[in-house]
Amino acid sequence: MSCWMPGCPALSMCRGVAALPITCLERAKDLKTRLGILLHKPEPGHKIGSSSKLQLGSRRRDSSREVLEWRESFDQLLKSKSGVNAFHTFLKTEFSEENLDFWLACEDFKKTRSKTKLASKANRIFEEFVQSEAPREVNIDHETREITRKNLSGATSACFNEAQAKTRTLMEKDSYPRFLKSASYQDMSRQAASRGSSKRSHT
Repeated sequence: MSCWMPGCPALSMCRGVAALPITCLERAKDLKTRLGILLHKPEPGHKIGSSSKLQLGSRRRDSSREVLEWRESFDQLLKSKSGVNAFHTFLKTEFSEENLDFWLACEDFKKTRSKTKLASKANRIFEEFVQSEAPREVNIDHETREITRKNLSGATSACFNEAQAKTRTLMEKDSYPRFLKSASYQDMSRQAASRGSSKRSHT
């Protein structure tokens, strides 16, 4: 069929068909170029993934070191957030977690700056942990209890210092040694030591 007339539908069709492979080829080239760039360009995900692995490895090494440091002193244990959590879990098995909760409440109390909040917090802590027959009464002597009661009349950030110190000593001398001998801590320290020796063997 001869298509020489400008308005001939067949001519438009022929031109469309003739142009199709060129358009497809151009698109294919463009796609290939884009794919090539993507294939040769490092993907952000790989960088993030590698960084995450490094950070995870670093956290594991830090946590392993921490676990082993807990047995160095009671102070080392209390400085570690994960150490406090592990010790708290252990104290629950001995039904004496109120001692640590009281110590932590006192630490938080000492950070209070508002005098109004200081007084209300002091009363709340006293009623929960210190007074006789308190819901979570800590094991302190009568004299320390009375001194703390008198301190409430003019509550300062130091009003629980004596009671907190007695509770801390009790935990350090009594609960802390048992925690270090407990199956849970022994298991954690073995894993920490194993990760440490594995790291040394790779270096």
